[in-house]
Amino acid sequence: MHNYGILQIVRDSSQFHSIVKGFNQGLAEQQLYGLPEGLKGLWLAATLLDYHPILVVTAGSDEAGRLLTDLDCFWPESGTGYLPAAELLPVEAYAHSPELAGQRLKALTDMVSGRMRLLVVPVEALLQKLPPPEILKQALLTLEIGQAIDREALLERLIALGYRRQEVVEAPGQLAARGGIIDIFPLDAAEPVRLELFGDEIDSLRYFDPDTQRSVAETRAVTLGPAREVLPPRDIKPGLEALQAEFAQTYAALRNRQPQAARELKERVQHLMARLEVGDWPEGIDQLQALFYPHLATLFDYFPRPPLVVLDDPARLQEEMRRREQQRLGVFTEMLTSGLALPSQGQAYQETAELERLFSRYQRLYLSLLPRRAPGTSPRQAIGVGAQSIPAFQGRMNLLVDELSRWRRDGYRTILMVADPDRVASLRQALADQGIASQALNEVAAVPEGGQVLVVPGRLRQGFSWPEMRLAVLGDTEVYGGVKRPRRLKVAREGSKIISFNDLREGDYVVHVHHGIGRYLGLKQLEVGGVKKDYLLIQYAGQDRLYVPIDQVSLVQKYVGAEGHVPRLYRLGGNEWHKVKSRVQEAVQAMAEELLEIYAKREAIPGYAFSPDTPWQREFEEAFPYTETPDQLKAIAEVKADMEKPRPMDRLLCGDVGYGKTEVAMRAAFKAVMDGKQVAVLVPTTILAQQHYNTFKARFAPFPVKIAVLSRFCSPAEQKRVVKALQRGEVDIVVGTHRLLSGDVSFKDLGLVIIDEEQRFGVAHKEKLKKLRYSVDVLTMTATPIPRTLHMALAGVRNMSLIETPPEDRFPIQTYVVEYSQELVREAIRRELDRGGQVYFVHNRVADIDRFAYHVQQLVPEARVGVGHGQMDEKELEKVMLDFIEGRYDVLVSTTIVENGLDIPNVNTLIVDESDSFGLAQLYQLRGRVGRTNRLAYAYFTYRPDKVLGEVAEKRLAAIREFTAFGSGYKIALRDLQIRGAGNLLGPEQHGHMLAVGFDLYCQLLEEAVQKLKRQRGEALPEMRPVAASPAAPVELTVDTFLSNEYIPDAALKMEIYHRLMAARDLNEVEAIASEMEDRYGRPPVEAQNLLSLTRVRLLAQEVGVTSVHQQGREVELRFGQHHVLRGEKLLQLTQHFPRKLSFSSAGGLTIRVRTAGLDQQGLLALLEDVLARIKYLVAEVEDKRGVFYGH
Repeated sequence: MHNYGILQIVRDSSQFHSIVKGFNQGLAEQQLYGLPEGLKGLWLAATLLDYHPILVVTAGSDEAGRLLTDLDCFWPESGTGYLPAAELLPVEAYAHSPELAGQRLKALTDMVSGRMRLLVVPVEALLQKLPPPEILKQALLTLEIGQAIDREALLERLIALGYRRQEVVEAPGQLAARGGIIDIFPLDAAEPVRLELFGDEIDSLRYFDPDTQRSVAETRAVTLGPAREVLPPRDIKPGLEALQAEFAQTYAALRNRQPQAARELKERVQHLMARLEVGDWPEGIDQLQALFYPHLATLFDYFPRPPLVVLDDPARLQEEMRRREQQRLGVFTEMLTSGLALPSQGQAYQETAELERLFSRYQRLYLSLLPRRAPGTSPRQAIGVGAQSIPAFQGRMNLLVDELSRWRRDGYRTILMVADPDRVASLRQALADQGIASQALNEVAAVPEGGQVLVVPGRLRQGFSWPEMRLAVLGDTEVYGGVKRPRRLKVAREGSKIISFNDLREGDYVVHVHHGIGRYLGLKQLEVGGVKKDYLLIQYAGQDRLYVPIDQVSLVQKYVGAEGHVPRLYRLGGNEWHKVKSRVQEAVQAMAEELLEIYAKREAIPGYAFSPDTPWQREFEEAFPYTETPDQLKAIAEVKADMEKPRPMDRLLCGDVGYGKTEVAMRAAFKAVMDGKQVAVLVPTTILAQQHYNTFKARFAPFPVKIAVLSRFCSPAEQKRVVKALQRGEVDIVVGTHRLLSGDVSFKDLGLVIIDEEQRFGVAHKEKLKKLRYSVDVLTMTATPIPRTLHMALAGVRNMSLIETPPEDRFPIQTYVVEYSQELVREAIRRELDRGGQVYFVHNRVADIDRFAYHVQQLVPEARVGVGHGQMDEKELEKVMLDFIEGRYDVLVSTTIVENGLDIPNVNTLIVDESDSFGLAQLYQLRGRVGRTNRLAYAYFTYRPDKVLGEVAEKRLAAIREFTAFGSGYKIALRDLQIRGAGNLLGPEQHGHMLAVGFDLYCQLLEEAVQKLKRQRGEALPEMRPVAASPAAPVELTVDTFLSNEYIPDAALKMEIYHRLMAARDLNEVEAIASEMEDRYGRPPVEAQNLLSLTRVRLLAQEVGVTSVHQQGREVELRFGQHHVLRGEKLLQLTQHFPRKLSFSSAGGLTIRVRTAGLDQQGLLALLEDVLARIKYLVAEVEDKRGVFYGH
């Protein structure tokens, strides 16, 4: 049992014995007071050894999350869970992200299956009614290897359970079927499952990685839950009749009083009825479940036996229940009067009195800090624990050691819980240096001895001491001043790399290296000379069409330009494309020369070489409250290595907001200060200066480092004082706007300049910064991501560090695509205000933004609403933003200025008005403004119900829907954003060239130019990636090589396979693709096997120096280049190996003819593979004798 020794200390206490005795005697209510936060989780874990199930009710989701984290330290086994409150929106969502529904379904499934030992719920979730538990039980579907199933019936059942059919399964709730292979991603699972049929029998069940689409583990059986919570009953007819009757009654009552509301209600209900009658079960029906399930259940009905109910802070719970009820009643009344609801929707929640009556049926334990009773409770016994929380030592080791010494003298068992295992050794060493011996354990299995100090892994939120039991437990908060939170590492998705072909769709623009930009019209199968192959069909200007054979797919790339940019189509055969390409080549060449020149110049300038890290540096880095991501560690190492070189650093640090760039910058700043150098941090706006100043001040607080800020917010006297202090060297780090570049600002000994978002500075300021780069170390940061292809193209001329790992383990942002409604806005804002948060409301029209803000103010009179937009006076805008940051406004109604790098952790709700008029990249960035802490954040992308959407807006809305579920829309948004980043990095002129030829070709030309120049200068070159090069050995054989629609139905997925096969460099890559094809699509048919064989023939031919493989009648000719090494003896050995199959000719170079008479297509390919493999073996023998490496 994990940490059983600590649990046993609780179980040995008199208080625990008294509570257990009370339960055994059947006491209905007991109270436990004097429990600090950290001890609650430990107490519940100790109780779990004797009692389960346990239902723990908290006032809100934040409290529930904290309690679960603490519980996890002492009870990491399965059987504990969390049920978040369901989102019951006032209107039906067009799309929403799946995480919340997944969490709920997992908890409910674990409950009906009897696996749930302890469930934590916020009271809001307990108030919500649920469908009867037997509906969920009946929906669970167990599949096992060897089980006989009807494929079509299974697919129909999964769709009825709420799964959405897609071509590729990437997100929870999706389903894909390809022949005998079915991929399913259950909403409550960490990984999707792949089912393979052999006839009607399940032959294999495998979990697979949704990023790579490759199987990762086999399983014997799997249980699939539904993909939605409210499922249709077996017979929906009674529900339909009830809906019709209720609508008729409500409509009659509304028609005379509010005709407009009545019309809207009629429209909504008729639309809903029409969908229900054709067998559809829309999302919005959840709110009307009372009509379809006359006997709704409560959460208690889902427990197989009565739970022990633990109420955390019952007085607050009562207050919260009543407040929620009042608020809900207000919203519901407004919805009824405006035709947005039917009376039955009110039955989706229990009333407070009803819930209190329900509680009275179960044994209850009240947890409170103080001994007073909550109103309406009558505990038969109230027991005090007498434990207290411990003040934080903030990393001050001397204070910690004093306290540990006292505890040891008094015989305490002291447990230090450290979230990051890498810190255990350094903490023990620091304690040993102060004379405190400690022991490191993975778990505390036995009760510790008095006076023992143990260091164990765990993420305890708040430590405590319990004098009576001689126990002290400390977490990171007490030891270091912050909980070290490990980051959940997500590998960057393939889709975020721009070279991916898998999002190429019919109608997209493509670039052919030789013919220019055209429109891709799809894959077409043609039969030419009796051979069937797939061709890419590209339409050019006029009626020009080009069929590109699949083996030349590397010459074609998807056209990637700026979002919304429509490129011009070229004519086939003209020289216009050649001119454009040449012009871009020249521009790229000139830029590469300039970049290399600057780079070489800077390499030659002597600079200051910073010293290696000091012990203080290590202490400073230890205090970082998160576990660094691999990208961050790499960036930190690169920056430090640059600083320690005797020449000025000039490094660009790219990473999305919240990915940890500032921490890299602060470590560089600390390193500079340790060498007695000054640091200037330059930011584009006064607001950002203030934010960075606050961040630096907090992070550097335990160290004697002087930090100042210089911006317009400082009074003239204050500015003068800072300027003088900089000259005298009394300030170590100054954070400021372009004010730092003024003539009166000088430094005593400037060593490092950190620039945030350089592209947002003016031309004159940029010139000054350019000069700075030759004298001091410069670190530039940008939040706009840079595509990896550009990063590779600029390797060796621009030092760049990329942080691509997503932020630490935050809650995913709950995203909704939804019709705009006043009730939705009111509810969303009020919910955020209730938890002390703030709201961004984006309305992108300056003309009526004030009127719109007034409308928001009328909807939520208690909210303080501010307005901000780019046309305001700069000082006025700064004041609004600062007031918002400092909490003087609750809601900021603004244009897209909020996408510009502001970091306000307290803002966790975003509402975007008319989201269909925004680009995906913009929405991606806007959404990134919320969810910056470990609080659940909400984003509502609204569209106007009365607005007729054009084709572009419709498409965009569909893409937003995809983006919400992290599907292809998410990738497109990221790609658009990266293109924007590339434009920022290269400047407007190069951005134009990028649009002219498409991003991929531009990067290719740039990389070629850089490589060529470096070669001319005799510099070492990284291996160049062969992009869009013609295959070295053209292979012309009369064999069918294509991927049939029956095998891979989706053209984009076919393209991905074709592209990867043509780009394969060796046989291992081909085998990996073949194994992936079999895993994802099943056993390849003959034509697909031919395609794989043909690829192997091409690679083998290329490897042994064959320049062409050509079939003529019943023979295949293998022509060799001039430098072949096969001579008499080896040719003789080859003939002996293949008797009567080969003939030779040496006129004009070696030609080997392979006789293929009587062979079918597969036999012909197999023979060619064997011959070429044998030639490879013989060539290797010759080379081994010569002792040289053979290449061509």
